[in-house]
Amino acid sequence: MRSRINMPIPRMRMPCICSHSRLLYVAKRVWLMFLVLIAWAVALSAHVGSPNVFLEGNAGPYKLFVTVRVPQVIPGIAEIEIRSESPDVTDIRIAPMQLTGPGSQYAPAAEAAARSKDDPQFFQGTLWLMEFGSLQVRIQADGAQGKGLLAVPIPAVAQRMLPMQRSLGLVLFALMTVLALALVSIVAAAVREGNLAPGAVPTPARKRRVPFAAAIASLVVIGVLTLGALWWRADARQYASHIYSPPEMEAVVNSAGQLVLHPKSLRVASGNPRRPASLIDFNDLMLDHEHLMHFFIIGSPGMNHFWHLHPQRAGADTFVQNLPAMPPGHYQLFADVVLNSGFPVTMLGQIDLPSAIPGTPLTGDDSGIAAAPILTESSSAAPSGAADFALPDGAHIIWQRDPSPLRSGVPLALRFHVTDPAGNPAQDLQPYMGMQAHAEIVRSDYSVFAHIHPTGSVPMASFELAQASLPGSAAGPAAMDMANMPQMGAAKVEPDISLPYGFPQPGLYRIFIQFKRSGHIDGAFFDATVN
Repeated sequence: MRSRINMPIPRMRMPCICSHSRLLYVAKRVWLMFLVLIAWAVALSAHVGSPNVFLEGNAGPYKLFVTVRVPQVIPGIAEIEIRSESPDVTDIRIAPMQLTGPGSQYAPAAEAAARSKDDPQFFQGTLWLMEFGSLQVRIQADGAQGKGLLAVPIPAVAQRMLPMQRSLGLVLFALMTVLALALVSIVAAAVREGNLAPGAVPTPARKRRVPFAAAIASLVVIGVLTLGALWWRADARQYASHIYSPPEMEAVVNSAGQLVLHPKSLRVASGNPRRPASLIDFNDLMLDHEHLMHFFIIGSPGMNHFWHLHPQRAGADTFVQNLPAMPPGHYQLFADVVLNSGFPVTMLGQIDLPSAIPGTPLTGDDSGIAAAPILTESSSAAPSGAADFALPDGAHIIWQRDPSPLRSGVPLALRFHVTDPAGNPAQDLQPYMGMQAHAEIVRSDYSVFAHIHPTGSVPMASFELAQASLPGSAAGPAAMDMANMPQMGAAKVEPDISLPYGFPQPGLYRIFIQFKRSGHIDGAFFDATVN
């Protein structure tokens, strides 16, 4: 909706209104009214952005915590924040690149990240992202132990339309007015005395032609501005049609009690006004943590049931999953896949179960947990979150929370500690799909969903592609330098789990976490209020 702007138009005193001057007077009034109409079109609608990219990895001998605040419009400026775990990093340089293809092999000149005067282990920088799709930020760290490289994959798409700053709009409006009036004045002056000799006085005939010329010039300027406004609106509509949004999927339960999934539309906005919408080809997906799809079912409202499942492909656009025993109710669905370009896609859906499903026991990497209902944000006593979760065998997982309140937009590490039934650090943890743990962070209204790991919020498939593009790496991601992947594939898993993340907005959140002990997958949940 446009908001009406009341802009008073000043009265103009006309000592003598003849036919010519009346025409000039009307032209000026039409011109002023047109400028007011242009002012109404300044405001643009906007949408909520997606969370930033968080990654913890090794640039050679240096362990880095990287935050990339991806711009919501492309081209746009990405803000890069890097914290080094060790104090011996002296210089960090950053550069934007394609994630795959020829552009992933030829890095542009890297820009230096500024080192904080207050914290020498903290660096900041900005980068222009000019391309759409799967990109990477290549980081070069230099210090006492030599040089190291780390590549951070990022999705670059148009996420919203940003409104013009009011101050900038006023300045541009004023400049446009001055320029338009100047053009009309130039035409009037040219007609009145354009070819007169120096010092000659314009004749009455010349003066009579001035109002006509000014009126015609005004109409031409108004026409040009009208065409410009129409072009601007058409371009804005085209851009708006390419705003990226997560695709939706349909979910139905067949006669065999299986959940059948397929997208409502295989065509997804590319996020690029210069490129057509692309197709999600389920035959063109990458394995991510050993699976083509990570599928999540969350009971709604209340989040009192949660499952992390891995459907199998059953056709060009279909996945099938054997359901566990499920009570009747309404469920929110999230499905993560990674395209071969490294671009991650999260599909959204819902399903209502009118009756209970007997289901089958969970197998392989599938896991689930029955949870207590989460309090709504309108509750008078929103919880800060239980820090200690008891597991069925008497073991515990403890969220080692910082005593200070959680704040949105602030990068942090969610730290957990697993103990055995005797209270000692657990010694029986095993890799779960190649990682210490997997976690899902969900806002109480389901407006935020994030699937994260000890490496951060990027999919492992995208991370592998990024590392494979580094100089000296083998051609395929399977042969990448595993030193960049903390805990990946380790036979023994430490009981201390650290998950890099940053809550994107205030509200009430639930954190679901899964990990493996002695061949069994355990699950836990924690609630947190974010300011």
